[in-house]
Amino acid sequence: MVTRTSQDWHGCPIRYGAVIFGDVWSLLILRDIVFKGARHYADFLNADEGISTNILAARLARLEAEGVLSKAQDGQNKTRFVYSLTEKGKSLVPTLLEIMDWSETWDQQTEVPEEFINELRQDKAVLAAKIVSGL
Repeated sequence: MVTRTSQDWHGCPIRYGAVIFGDVWSLLILRDIVFKGARHYADFLNADEGISTNILAARLARLEAEGVLSKAQDGQNKTRFVYSLTEKGKSLVPTLLEIMDWSETWDQQTEVPEEFINELRQDKAVLAAKIVSGL
């Protein structure tokens, strides 16, 4: 099996983005960091979707290799690592908000709180800046 990187598939913006975060697990990792405060491997592993350890490790490594996430040793527990968004990763927040807005419109069983979607639709740029400042 050939593993593609963004270096292999540059040029087309959809192809480039798909290589970096074009699967459900990568997007859910980004969701968990941005909206659920996930920072440690166990946080992602314990999410409701039930990601397997090998898939989680591979997606974290890919996001780190692509410069979307950074990984650092936890200052309070030297056996753990802390994952955080890089500037490249933070720049995805408006895109994640657009996906949420679209999904809330079309998903009849949406879990997006009404208060959040109202704030999102009032001014996406302000909400995105607020979220990024808290990361």
